[in-house]
Amino acid sequence: MWVQRVIEPTGWEPLGVSVDWAAIEAELGVPLPEDYKQLYETFGGGVLSDSVYFLGRDEAVVFAFLAQWRVALSVDRDSSFAGTSAVDPCAIYAPGGKELVGWGSTEWADEYFWLVDAERPDDHPILARSHDGGAWDRYDMSTSEFLYRVLTDADFLPFGIAWYNLGTLFEAGSGGPSGGRPL
Repeated sequence: MWVQRVIEPTGWEPLGVSVDWAAIEAELGVPLPEDYKQLYETFGGGVLSDSVYFLGRDEAVVFAFLAQWRVALSVDRDSSFAGTSAVDPCAIYAPGGKELVGWGSTEWADEYFWLVDAERPDDHPILARSHDGGAWDRYDMSTSEFLYRVLTDADFLPFGIAWYNLGTLFEAGSGGPSGGRPL
């Protein structure tokens, strides 16, 4: 239901991307939310409303979900940063743990993650943090509901962007490292 609500205002024709979910989830060590899988298969990766970045599939690394997770995990575990994480006080999820996996962001540096717990593999609350780097907000809703509310609900503060009147157009991923926007 929520996935369809995200599709409708964009006018996007579902791509029907074929995905080896078993391989992706084996690498992560946990299953991903079912509605995220539907969004991924529908959109691939790219930009909604010219400002909301959705990680999925991309020929380049820019919007590639798994590639972005690998990079974030590598940076998060780099000892040269003296144990400081970009997602303090949390950390980037490593298989078997309980930490964050990013799936989206905005051009204003808002960040969208799931709190993933290997001991509760079917539970995917969303943790979001606004651009000011303040406290994390927790949302016990599906990825697609959160995304829909970000795009269409001006009162979904601090993350709703509808009051900017940016529309809901979707632009597919870059297809190359020089196109697209950095996350």
